[in-house]
Amino acid sequence: MAELRPLGDDLNDASRALAQALRELFEGLQVSVRRYAARRRLDPGTVSRYLNGTRLPPWQVISDLFADVAEHRGTAVTTEAIELVRGLYGSAVDAASSPKHAVELLEQQLADADRVSRRSTVRGDVLGDALLDRTQRIADLETRLHQLEADRISEQKRANELAAAHPEISGLIAERNELQQEVERLGTALREAQAQRAAAEGRCDLLERQLDAVEQAVTPVALPAAPQSMPKILIVDDQPDNLLAMTAVLATLDQELVTVSSGREALKALLDHDDFAVIIMDVQMPEMDGYETCAHIEVFSTKVIARRC
Repeated sequence: MAELRPLGDDLNDASRALAQALRELFEGLQVSVRRYAARRRLDPGTVSRYLNGTRLPPWQVISDLFADVAEHRGTAVTTEAIELVRGLYGSAVDAASSPKHAVELLEQQLADADRVSRRSTVRGDVLGDALLDRTQRIADLETRLHQLEADRISEQKRANELAAAHPEISGLIAERNELQQEVERLGTALREAQAQRAAAEGRCDLLERQLDAVEQAVTPVALPAAPQSMPKILIVDDQPDNLLAMTAVLATLDQELVTVSSGREALKALLDHDDFAVIIMDVQMPEMDGYETCAHIEVFSTKVIARRC
């Protein structure tokens, strides 16, 4: 990669071979030295020296590099590749004749070991505190459980003594349970009856309003001397009982009554008869309700008047 420094000029064969192998692994990651150093919390210059062979890296750095390559490729690094690099690493360590280099390597390894020790100590303290807390909670829970068990045994003993002293108590309890079930059934039946009554009251109010509208719209008129065709009344309702009731109420007017059970049938009736004086219509009907039917009737009436003119 462009950021990799050239291999050192005075490298021995073992260090050069190890550096070349590490460079090949690193180039497979396709990242910069600075980015990889940030990922592993390392100094970029140190990583660069590891890769150009001027500094022998700790084995943990090489192990992390294997792990990163495996994650990037999505496949594990083969055992043969690891053993090959391990052999090159051992040769490079043996060939490192510089005391200064050996000291640097040992210091690095000491720093790594110290870091692991400190992290382990902190984690051990945290885990120890958590373990102590859980142990105390377990002890508290066991104490409460023992107390509850003692209370249960005491209450069971008292219940047995009470049952022995009063044999009829079981019968009373059974009777109470039956009465509670009966109360629940009666409550359910009462709620159903109240719902039916509310629905019936609503229907009665609607019918009364419809009757008031009919009584206000239809006024008795004097019959002409000569027989003439009486205006018709169109009744629209999807409930047969309502049609029967309205027919019975309006039968005293001596006018022809036309009854239909839907909005579509009402429109068909208007095609057959154009002399309806009054239309009594239910609002709540399936498919086409009263409002939609009235809208169609209004459009239809406008077209009829225009055609006649």
